[in-house]
Amino acid sequence: MPIDKDRLLKLVRATQGAMEHERRRIRRVTIPSKVRLKFGKEELEGETIDVSMSGLLVRAPRTAPVGSSLGICLLLSDRMRPIALAGSHPFAPFLYPAYTRCSCRASMIELQTLRAEFRPTLRLAIPLVLAELGWMSMAIVDTMMVGRLPDSATAMGAVSLGSNIFIVLALFGGGLLMGLDTLVSQAFGAGRREDCHRSLLNSIYLSVALAPFLAAPVWLLPSLLAEMHVDPGVLALAVPYTKALAAGLLPLLLYFAVRRCLQAMNMVKPVAFALVSANIVNALGNWMLIYGKWGAPAMGAVGSGWSTAFARLYMASVLVGYLLWYDQKHRTELLRTPVEIDLPRIRRLITLGLPAAVQFTLESGVFALVTALIARLGAVPLASHQIALNTVAFTYMVPLGIASAAAVRVGQAIGRKDPKAAGDAGGIAIFLGAAFMTCASAALLLFPRWIARMYTPDETVIHSTILLLAAGAAFQLFDGIQTVATGALRGAGDTRTPMFCHFTAYWIIGLPLGAWLCFQRGWGAFGLWAGLSLALILIGIVLLFAWGRKVRGLKLVPEDTLART
Repeated sequence: MPIDKDRLLKLVRATQGAMEHERRRIRRVTIPSKVRLKFGKEELEGETIDVSMSGLLVRAPRTAPVGSSLGICLLLSDRMRPIALAGSHPFAPFLYPAYTRCSCRASMIELQTLRAEFRPTLRLAIPLVLAELGWMSMAIVDTMMVGRLPDSATAMGAVSLGSNIFIVLALFGGGLLMGLDTLVSQAFGAGRREDCHRSLLNSIYLSVALAPFLAAPVWLLPSLLAEMHVDPGVLALAVPYTKALAAGLLPLLLYFAVRRCLQAMNMVKPVAFALVSANIVNALGNWMLIYGKWGAPAMGAVGSGWSTAFARLYMASVLVGYLLWYDQKHRTELLRTPVEIDLPRIRRLITLGLPAAVQFTLESGVFALVTALIARLGAVPLASHQIALNTVAFTYMVPLGIASAAAVRVGQAIGRKDPKAAGDAGGIAIFLGAAFMTCASAALLLFPRWIARMYTPDETVIHSTILLLAAGAAFQLFDGIQTVATGALRGAGDTRTPMFCHFTAYWIIGLPLGAWLCFQRGWGAFGLWAGLSLALILIGIVLLFAWGRKVRGLKLVPEDTLART
């Protein structure tokens, strides 16, 4: 609402003096301040969004008629007398103040926002990042330990192929359960803990129902991989390895469900502990079953699959045990949650989770298909691909953990009906993810040989890996942006936009281009990686704009419908 400049100057000076007095007295100022607006006999209460020498921007429950005469009273604190501005002022509506329009579009975060959001976001993100790193460390340890077997290229190729196929199935189930990020975080933000427990219980029912359907395709692998002309030596190990992983599918889905519920209620330390300690269990199991230690049979690469399945059973047990202990200690009445199946809630969970499941399936599926295509080139390119893929997947785990924190904080802010806090939480999280991945890109470019040597001493494999790591460095920044933006959008209830972006960029643009470069232009595995790099760059750019648009939309949604967006 544009108002008289001299009168506004008096208001700003009075406000500054009052705020300084309040700061000295209680060392804290309530921002944004409340504003009481009066036109005619009606009174409204809003809050300030921006103050400048040319106007005062206020958000209120509804708008006044254009041209109405408004009385303005500024309420800085419940302990202070209101500051009234004499006279009346004409009302004029603005979606954004003219003097900040450019800055709103150009920058999503400000220094003050960074200071306010950095610590709480980091406090939630660090345990989740450790959890994601622990998840990825299992695959890295498996690859490193089978890489010490006599025929290391074949063993690593089998682990690469089997794990990539299995992860497509597992992430589809995990994606369906990602609707918990939205349901539980928004319910927790609104103070409805029983609703959180209902969502958890019904997600467990969904996990039990999903497990046999997701495990069934594993038994079709021999015929499917034979049709793709996979190297026979790799195929002979990949099929039993994948079947061993499938034995741990139900515990993995239960872990996904309980983890999503815990992190949405800000209980993230047990998640990190479960995954970090599971790596110790997995490494010990690998040592016993791969090499035949302590009386166990020497099962080679297949033993690694059984060790990973047991470690996932351990993860689920730790989280379920913690949840029961927490309920008994704090009397959250988890065990009094009604046990009947809530079909509308499961339907809502699937509605939210299915686009995320499709997105993860599209993303993991394209990498699984690329792995199968590279398997046609031989054991050495496949081993190099697995090393490079493990490396970029490891760096990806950091923004993935930040994305989980973003989903929780955005969802909780929407549950509190605070769209500004939701926008700030998402913006800071994207900034953190982008900053880390920029550093990761530099590391891949500076130390590729050192990274490759961690996996194998084979110089042929090392030389091929260095080229693929350079391709991975090209998309690190954009991968960080798209990953965290996806999490922020999920917290706001938007799981469809990332799904469409991933489908278009990966399957319509990146994969066909990569296949053409690989097989038609003779670029080999690097051609497929170049296509995937372009896809991730496009996804990062599009989702960054999608999040900015979502933030602007949240600020225009009425408060009574905000939690349903």
